[in-house]
Amino acid sequence: MSSHIECEREGSVALVFIRRPERKNALTAAMYAALATLIARLDDDPEVRVLLIAGTDDCFTAGNDLTDFVTHPPTGPDSPVFRFLATLAACRKPVVAAVNGVAVGVGTTLLLHCELIYAAEDARFQMPFVNLGLCPEAASSLLLPRLVGYPRAAEWLLLGEPFDAEQAFEAGLINAVLPRERVLITALERAQTLAERPAAAVRLTKALLKQRDAAAVQAALVEEGREFVARLGSPEAREAFAAFAEKRKPDFSRFA
Repeated sequence: MSSHIECEREGSVALVFIRRPERKNALTAAMYAALATLIARLDDDPEVRVLLIAGTDDCFTAGNDLTDFVTHPPTGPDSPVFRFLATLAACRKPVVAAVNGVAVGVGTTLLLHCELIYAAEDARFQMPFVNLGLCPEAASSLLLPRLVGYPRAAEWLLLGEPFDAEQAFEAGLINAVLPRERVLITALERAQTLAERPAAAVRLTKALLKQRDAAAVQAALVEEGREFVARLGSPEAREAFAAFAEKRKPDFSRFA
């Protein structure tokens, strides 16, 4: 397991921590692989009833580590990032999230596969895929419009601009906005309350809530993944990543 992915237990709640504070918890291929393996193991563990995903006290995750991403780009459905997303989407047990600080890219889209989400007052969300010459992932092109409505989803995905916790709450993306020091405490309390409920009934209720979207989500994961990999080789994406490396503003004006 990656040294930046840690798991702790509080009774029948498994806490999954993304801990790479020196890089704002940016995710590498190794971290995605570790997350996929860990979530699958916890989903099969009869002693675990609820999963809780969190970052550090000041940051959830800045999304992909772009340096690692350029070096180890996803090439297909078996790539670590896509295995992680598929594993999370298929998790049978409820998943709770505690969001502090920034939640960029996959840091926001993974929340679409969580049941309960608690965010700090200073949390900031962003899905800058288009800004990088890419396309949405994690079935967000399907789930986000259904959750927050098409106009809001189009604004967030097409413009790729940050939005705050109050906007996320008002749109229905998260359950509550809390002081930073209360986020993990509240998320754990809610997770423990869920863990006290009849486990089979909880899993069945989650399955029923998601049943109408299950096949569509899997199809969206595959389609988005295929398009995402193709976009990585596009002139726009190459310009975006070059601009990032050179610390300049990208110029997309010459691309039709």
